[in-house]
Amino acid sequence: MENIVLIDGVRTPFGKLGGNLKNFSSVTLGSMVIKETMRRTKMEADSVDEVIMGSAMLAGATSVAARQMLFKSGLLETTKSMTIDRACCSSITAVGVAMKNILVGDSDVVLAGGIESMSQTPLLLREARWGSRLGDITAEDPLKIKNPITNTPVAYVTGHEALKYGVDREQQDEWALGSHMKYFAAFESNKFKDELMSVEIPQRKGEPIIVNKDESPRPDTSYDKLRNLKTVYDSPTITAGNAPGLNDGATVLTVMSQKKQQELNLHSIGTILSYVNVSGDPNASVIYPGIAIQKALQKANISLKDLKRIEINEAFAAMPLVSTKVLSDGDNGLLTKLRSITNVNGGAVAMGHPTGASGARLIMTLAYELRRLGGGYGAAAICGGYGQADAVIIRVD
Repeated sequence: MENIVLIDGVRTPFGKLGGNLKNFSSVTLGSMVIKETMRRTKMEADSVDEVIMGSAMLAGATSVAARQMLFKSGLLETTKSMTIDRACCSSITAVGVAMKNILVGDSDVVLAGGIESMSQTPLLLREARWGSRLGDITAEDPLKIKNPITNTPVAYVTGHEALKYGVDREQQDEWALGSHMKYFAAFESNKFKDELMSVEIPQRKGEPIIVNKDESPRPDTSYDKLRNLKTVYDSPTITAGNAPGLNDGATVLTVMSQKKQQELNLHSIGTILSYVNVSGDPNASVIYPGIAIQKALQKANISLKDLKRIEINEAFAAMPLVSTKVLSDGDNGLLTKLRSITNVNGGAVAMGHPTGASGARLIMTLAYELRRLGGGYGAAAICGGYGQADAVIIRVD
């Protein structure tokens, strides 16, 4: 079977809701990372066969976002495109679809990733089109993340599910603090320099603002501050401190066949060994990254103990805590080991979670981290879409 390789990964800094990136549409953010990866790889536009990008808030991206991005970034009009919505899984799904399209011979080079501008996600006025004779018109906010299947806030459900697995508020606050501490240690060590690009924001007067770091990490975070926060949406454990913010950003990975890589004489940052998606109980998303990793390992014929690093998206701090319990299957020694290699440079609780872009960010961060270690196997997984998860296994030589 043809090897599928990653050539480059790049992301914008992740902006806060209403922060420095608020005036950029998700399409514009996506075109920025496409332009940057084309600059870094020195590929010509006619080398790219396909653009596959994910978004969880498509209303903020308008229609056919990937098609818009390829025009905005200078790719050819003959380039194929696909826009994917699998909630937070979207950009890992984009990578998985890229892998499959290359394997069946439909494409050789695919730019795959995701976008989100939560700052530009519009309010919904469902009653406005046909008018209202009397009374108020209600505006819905899509950013109030609620499961439309069960009509239950995701934070409420996740808190209760975490408690079922013995993951309490204290553990979640401790993980959240650790996420910030590890993030700042990694940032100060320049561990994000390969994945981050700078964004220039023109000003009416004076020099442009240069955004070259994530806006959400809080250097003054402490355990006392976290434990004093009130829970949200009647959740027993979830607070604004042990959950990520609402963020803006984009990520893209250059995915291609090894044959094409050799033809173009490009350096690989990793090889994708397997991709899976799983689904189940819409209230139990907190367990599915662990289940997805198990299945991805089986598909790649790799043992859990072979993994050097794991990335599990911190949609809440509860996610990596519960999913590592699922993976360890009651072995406390293994649980301690798994948690010690999971999100070693911090996660979404610190750096932010632009939902459509986070999955590809996990793969990219994982590849660069494994390269710093001298190579090895790693797993990346993310939950999303009310009882779904995606995972990939990669190898860095």
